[in-house]
Amino acid sequence: MKLHELKMTPGARVARRRVGRGESSGMGKTSGRGHKGQMARKGHKHKAGFEGGQMPLLRRLPKRGFTNHSRRVWAPVNVGVLAEFADGAEVSAASLREAGLVRGRWDGIKILGEGEISRKLTVKAQAFSATAKAKIEAVGGTCQVVTD
Repeated sequence: MKLHELKMTPGARVARRRVGRGESSGMGKTSGRGHKGQMARKGHKHKAGFEGGQMPLLRRLPKRGFTNHSRRVWAPVNVGVLAEFADGAEVSAASLREAGLVRGRWDGIKILGEGEISRKLTVKAQAFSATAKAKIEAVGGTCQVVTD
């Protein structure tokens, strides 16, 4: 494929609405602004969360506790689902994502002890529960804690 062969995906670029170009255009006369009022005037911008003078929802709701914005989000994986991998395989974050066992955004993978394992695996993850580590090592597998 060459640069001159690239084509836009149909619907990727949508033509802008041409307002105020006559009644038959469907966007004539008031140009979609309705009749009179604050929103019909030029230069008016929506203020985020403004509810027309009513107490905004964000200020009406009670605020409690503390939200830690720098917390780590763990992707939990049970040892029972590791049976999907072949005997002697190396299980890493990339192989778990490829197998569809972890999805979305996460900061680390934690292997949990739910289920049974019968295959000897080399598991590389950011964290292991005590039961998961015991089950993996009981069948001859190894647990490697990785940091990234």
